[in-house]
Amino acid sequence: MNLDLREIISATMILFAVIDIVGSIPIVIDLRKKAGHIQSEKASVVAAIIMVAFLFIGEEILNLIGIDVNSFAVAGSFVLFFLAIEMILGVTLYKDDAPQTASIVPLAFPLIAGAGTLTTLLSIRAEYHVVNIIIAIILNIIFVYLVLKSSSRIARVMGQSGLSVIRKVFGVILLAIAVKLFATNINGLF
Repeated sequence: MNLDLREIISATMILFAVIDIVGSIPIVIDLRKKAGHIQSEKASVVAAIIMVAFLFIGEEILNLIGIDVNSFAVAGSFVLFFLAIEMILGVTLYKDDAPQTASIVPLAFPLIAGAGTLTTLLSIRAEYHVVNIIIAIILNIIFVYLVLKSSSRIARVMGQSGLSVIRKVFGVILLAIAVKLFATNINGLF
């Protein structure tokens, strides 16, 4: 076992910023209004399964198509960079279809375990031990579950401006992480 508290905290913060469940509270509230009920437990468990499975088989899929982890990590750093720009500037670079129901599909995938999260998992796998990443996934899923369960209350307490500030702060953190991922993995390509 290669348990490392620094890696766990780092991976947890990276995933927290990418998943951005706090910034997704308005979407969650909208889903709750449309469907009347959100399956928090089911969405959280399915998202965790997707993330852990991709952590293990994602690299095999890459090997199958002839891409090494360093290349994927550099590409992932670009995805994180653009996600951070969206969070900081409040612009939408990627537009997805609005989910119609509060089922597993819009919550677990792509809201929680979306393309950014899956890219990030493989990117940080190039840097951190798998056990630390799994612990980070579990910690994030617990937080996601708690946020999904209490999203209405959180939105009332924080207000729109509070949610906006948190989103921008984590956008800056995500931007720094993207730059670090790029700098760390670009040397592995040459």
